[in-house]
Amino acid sequence: TYLFDGKIRHRDSLGTEMVIAPGDVNLMTAGRGIVHSERTPEELRGAPMSVSGLQTWLALPDGKEEIAPVFANTSVIRLPEIDAEGVSGRVVIGEFSGLRSPVATASDTLYADLRLAAGASVKIPADAEERAIYTLEGEVSIAGDHFPAERLLVFKPGEEIVVSSERGAHFMLFGGASLGSKRYIWWNFVSSSKERIEQAKEEWKTGRFDIVPGDEEEFIPLPEG
Repeated sequence: TYLFDGKIRHRDSLGTEMVIAPGDVNLMTAGRGIVHSERTPEELRGAPMSVSGLQTWLALPDGKEEIAPVFANTSVIRLPEIDAEGVSGRVVIGEFSGLRSPVATASDTLYADLRLAAGASVKIPADAEERAIYTLEGEVSIAGDHFPAERLLVFKPGEEIVVSSERGAHFMLFGGASLGSKRYIWWNFVSSSKERIEQAKEEWKTGRFDIVPGDEEEFIPLPEG
């Protein structure tokens, strides 16, 4: 979870309780199973507020899908800041523009928060096997084509990409190593095995997942179908 505005109180079945603030990196690794809740902090309820951010799922690589669950918070003050001509932002995970984030992941991952000033451009190297950008604000141009906000652009591997913007833009850069096998997703469950997902569905349905300390009252039933 990576916020631009607002705050969220995170609790999970490991006993973690933390208020997520803008710019912080909150990486929850589900592994063999975790339960969590996200609420508006009590002190902010009853007053006008807004929350904006992205929640991104990273599939665990082969051989690590059943690791122990863990939650890690990295403060925004620890993230390296990008400050180049017309380009600003942060390296959230991985390495970009000669800067490396301290956030640890189970596989090679690239995640950067980038802003372009009007008329500026930035090169996206071909280092990562998989790369994509999601534009939050403004319009970006790539190889003469223009793309509006709220669109995910996935790039072919092996080619350097230049992203520019005539009027300025804010976008997220994603990337990393490709997975060795296919992944399946159903509701909140992800696995390389359909049988493992069926097992997780049965465990959730019969209440065999751990509870969230401090947030035990609400239970979300397994979706039908």
